Amino acid sequence: MALKGITVLEFAGLAPAPFCGMILNEFGATVIRIDKHGAQPFVQDTVGYGKKSLCINLKKAKGLSVMKNLANQSDVILEPFRKGVMEKLQLGPDVLCKSNPRLIYARLSGYGQDGPYSSMAGHDINYLGLSGILSLLGWRNRNPTPPCNLAADFGGGGLMCALGIVMALFERSKSGRGQVIDCNMVEGSAYLGSWLTRTQDTFLWDKPRGENLLDGGAHFYDTYETKDGRFMAVGALESQFYAQLLAGLGMTEEELPQHEVETGRAKLTEKFKEKTQAEWCEIFDNTDACVTPVLSLSQATSHPHNVHRGSFIPNRAGVVAPAPAPRLSRTPGTSKITEHNPAPGVHTREVLRHFGYSDANIEELIREDVIEETIEMNSKL
Repeated sequence: MALKGITVLEFAGLAPAPFCGMILNEFGATVIRIDKHGAQPFVQDTVGYGKKSLCINLKKAKGLSVMKNLANQSDVILEPFRKGVMEKLQLGPDVLCKSNPRLIYARLSGYGQDGPYSSMAGHDINYLGLSGILSLLGWRNRNPTPPCNLAADFGGGGLMCALGIVMALFERSKSGRGQVIDCNMVEGSAYLGSWLTRTQDTFLWDKPRGENLLDGGAHFYDTYETKDGRFMAVGALESQFYAQLLAGLGMTEEELPQHEVETGRAKLTEKFKEKTQAEWCEIFDNTDACVTPVLSLSQATSHPHNVHRGSFIPNRAGVVAPAPAPRLSRTPGTSKITEHNPAPGVHTREVLRHFGYSDANIEELIREDVIEETIEMNSKL
């Protein structure tokens, strides 16, 4: 696998950093989640499958010593805290990178490591708002609409951080030196929206929100309800694709001109309600009309195209997750959804053994309340 042999220490957090760790893990890295001593996760880490969990008490000097020892033998630190948290623990990059010059120290935060907002709390909607991208999202004459927490947490945060880590690892292969990655969700979201930003002065975005070509302002780039209450996605932007859309609908350019948006939307709304989603799929599948079904998450897993590709993988309990992407021809990623989602501390003993601690050392650390062990399952690092 592409990242085989890479060891990542991921400090437990919510959403962005665990997702970043999931990507690294599914492409071959050994990811060890550092859980708080005596604490349970705020929510279940649903992207924790296949990771290892070590519970360690960082309020004790020996706990810090153990953590520094692990960092000296690892490739990547992934931390999701606000500015200054790791420094207060004496585990900042000035300490760990000095001791291990090859260490990649990835800091994934909301607002970055400096600036007026760097110490503030926030969530996806706040980061997306500050990036400027949220102002573009939503229907006309209505407030901006956040796309759940997809863009900032996972796109501009976790995915961008994983990219930074992989680039830093590649650079280290030439220089032999690690570096600090300042990945934050404001800048990550803005960078994710680079194409949107750079096309602001074009015909694509020359109207208010919700009235442009790609945000619901065009009748040929929108979704429509079907007879059975489901939806079809229409993306017939180019004239040749619009012609095939009309052919599938049994209509002509005279009946539904591409430039007449408002009448076109009304006619498409009425037309798509004449048939069920399945009936429209029979008409538009294997055409270039750019018309596809809008599937629920459960429906997506059973769609013939996704089944053929093996795009989704179920675990033992029937929970289905997307397969790793992109696909590498020689060193593809492997989904960990079929493995265990570790409880905090379940791998404490195993992890410390891997890093050279004897059973006697481990028992002593347990007695002194430096580490915590949860008995749940057996596994190998």
